[in-house]
Amino acid sequence: MNISQLKESKFLKKEDCGNGILVTIERVTQENVAKEGAEPEYKWVVHFQESDKPMVLNSTNGQIIAQITRSEETDDWAGHKIVLYHDPNVSFGGKIMGGIRCRAPRNAAPAKPAAAPPKQAPAQAALPAEDDSVPF
Repeated sequence: MNISQLKESKFLKKEDCGNGILVTIERVTQENVAKEGAEPEYKWVVHFQESDKPMVLNSTNGQIIAQITRSEETDDWAGHKIVLYHDPNVSFGGKIMGGIRCRAPRNAAPAKPAAAPPKQAPAQAALPAEDDSVPF
């Protein structure tokens, strides 16, 4: 048994995610994440259809989910699938300790950037004749 199993948590931990778990976002709520008996500390958490434990939402994961869902409005995230995984390179308090990261499922279409206005092609200058002495 790993000592991380000794600490029960009502929130997802990096050990719960392993190499990746596919989850469907159900909702985002604000909850008290403080330990029992401590002063209340409210943070945003993401609930999933496939898990009884929600994930405490940090800024990085929030930005990633916003890209995946193409919305910065958390109300729009419900129904979207994401993959949660343990990233050993996550730092906290200046120390690398690992943590949960999220990504889009591999078969999901990548987010498309906003359409840019069409650009006019620049006028082309006359090209010099090919030089057979250049090997590439």
